[in-house]
Amino acid sequence: MRVGIIGIGLIGGSVAIDLRKEGFATQIIGVDSNQEHASKAVQLGIVDEVSSLEVCIERSDIVIVAIPVDHARDMVKSILDRSDKVIVMDVGSTKGGICELVRDHANRSNYIAAHPIAGTEYSGPESAFAGLFKDKLNIICEKDFILPEVLEVGLKLLSCLGSKVKFMGAEEHDKHVAYVSHLSHISSFALGITVLDIEQDEKNILDLAGSGFSSTVRLAKSSPDMWTPILQHNSKHLIGALDAFIDQLHDFKTLLKNEKTTELHALMTKANKVQEILEGKTTNHEN
Repeated sequence: MRVGIIGIGLIGGSVAIDLRKEGFATQIIGVDSNQEHASKAVQLGIVDEVSSLEVCIERSDIVIVAIPVDHARDMVKSILDRSDKVIVMDVGSTKGGICELVRDHANRSNYIAAHPIAGTEYSGPESAFAGLFKDKLNIICEKDFILPEVLEVGLKLLSCLGSKVKFMGAEEHDKHVAYVSHLSHISSFALGITVLDIEQDEKNILDLAGSGFSSTVRLAKSSPDMWTPILQHNSKHLIGALDAFIDQLHDFKTLLKNEKTTELHALMTKANKVQEILEGKTTNHEN
């Protein structure tokens, strides 16, 4: 199958690597507005060639859109406008806006709204690697809008990536990722800014920061170019998530001010359950 990749960074590049490795892709055509990234992707063998969008659409059986979500919305619509044959899959982390935009499109049934829950804090083609999506969840939104034969191709592609698949509504998806993904990035950015503002001496940060701080601010290295539109396009759900998070921070502050150590201990004990859920040690959650 001939595969087009629009946006040859961490996600798009890693998709290309695995699809070639698993024999799904007979040819991979890249499109990237960053000429340095485009040249590097060819040099690294991630794509066979880089072309214009028009050529990519014309010569591909499936086109994967892996660019920031603000541009992905228009890109998906543009591809559907240009072809009634090519399958289109985007891999952005917000889905409500893009699904609403193309809901009544004549070629909507050729579009797969996907979100692989995988990534790192790095970007660019050099950051791409095989196995990024192995055993990771991939959410497909609005399954009933997709032609069965198109969905079959999409599921085969995700199988080649090693992904597990879950189906959701677009708004349901955006609400959940606001809490379990997007909020964690905001908290990491905020912690990084707080420390930078207070600790004017960089040596203190370097000398005193332990593994806990490093792991908590790891996401603060994420690309602002990618995350600004994500936060913007999911602001409706994120504002509610932030309100709830700020309430929790206020509770911690109040307990500390009033020296309520028993209540503070109970609050942290409650939080411990999150790790149990992530490790699969509790059954009191949705499968």
